[in-house]
Amino acid sequence: MNTRPHPAPARTAAALSALVAAGLTLSACGAEGAGAGQDGETGQPPATVDSPLVATYDGGIYVLDGTTLEVAEDIALDGFNRVNPAGDDRHVLVSTSTGFRVLDAAAPELTGDEFPGAEPGHVVRHAGRTVLFADGTGEVISFDPQELGGGLPEAETFTSPEPHHGVAIELENGELVVTEGDEETRESVVVLDAGREEVARFDECPGVHGEATAQGEAVVIGCEDGVVIYRDGAFEKVDSPTEYGRIGNQAGSESSPIVLGDYKQDADAELERPEEVTLIDTETAELERVDLGTSYTFRSLARGPEGEALVLGTDGRIHVIDPEAAEVVDTIEVTGAWEEPLEWQEPRPAIFVRGGTAYVTDPGTRELFAIDIAAREVTETVTLPEAPNELSGVVAG
Repeated sequence: MNTRPHPAPARTAAALSALVAAGLTLSACGAEGAGAGQDGETGQPPATVDSPLVATYDGGIYVLDGTTLEVAEDIALDGFNRVNPAGDDRHVLVSTSTGFRVLDAAAPELTGDEFPGAEPGHVVRHAGRTVLFADGTGEVISFDPQELGGGLPEAETFTSPEPHHGVAIELENGELVVTEGDEETRESVVVLDAGREEVARFDECPGVHGEATAQGEAVVIGCEDGVVIYRDGAFEKVDSPTEYGRIGNQAGSESSPIVLGDYKQDADAELERPEEVTLIDTETAELERVDLGTSYTFRSLARGPEGEALVLGTDGRIHVIDPEAAEVVDTIEVTGAWEEPLEWQEPRPAIFVRGGTAYVTDPGTRELFAIDIAAREVTETVTLPEAPNELSGVVAG
């Protein structure tokens, strides 16, 4: 661990005031569009969609009923848009070219509220806080998702020294774990206390990317040669078993100390189609690889309600992995076989898990599936008007 001094990044009252002011302005637009049918206590429209799902397509967004899979609303929205749970039971954040827009999926409507941010990137939910990272500015925005609706909530902002493709997570004690880098390189992970003073630093994580939180609030950050674990106030590096072993996407569970990660070994590949995943034990700092016998993509990793590791393979199956045994214990047939496209923005099957249900898209057939994870079977299927791309939904907590 490198503990060299580093200037404390900017965190000013002016930045906070500006964001709150922007929220007030945007909330006025949202309130105007919501009309007279709002809930008198919350200022939000009545919820009309049950357990909403959200799927993007070329030219818009579908809001779907999470039980019937029926399209409740088709919202036109140009551009390549990404979607993430906002952290409450009715909102989803839509990353557009200008920032993180608030979608009231329960209403359903795309509100006028937006957290401004150039090149909006990662959205992380943990410990009752939602943290946004704007790659184009290096700005971090943290807020309580329960305060969404009727305008933007009061938010705290922090700006990294340089813009980069980064990520941040706020812990229960108020600490902020955040990456550092620039447009060319990223290799640092920094911890700031509740007053946003630096308390820990790790500078040996080349290509730093992605995060996941495991049982016991252990944070795993991916590197091109392994991962970094931050737990109980200290960093620990877990090296990849190969010289180049990039772990850039992870999925954690509060039910397990083990984090599921991807694994790429060819630094020169135009597009590597990996067939191995990793299991990182945050208690023992050990890493194991599991060979699936099929490839997968960055939209393939998920966790089940009991901490199961789930991987959607290009063979059309969900591979169910016991993280303790580090082996595939079952597979669930969902789609036909498919191949990952060269461009990462192009549609490919995606998995989204909520409770005991896994939802899977197949853009080739325009289908959306609901799968009972415990029963290992598809329970509902619907064909959408357009090919779905990203898939998400509301997730409280």
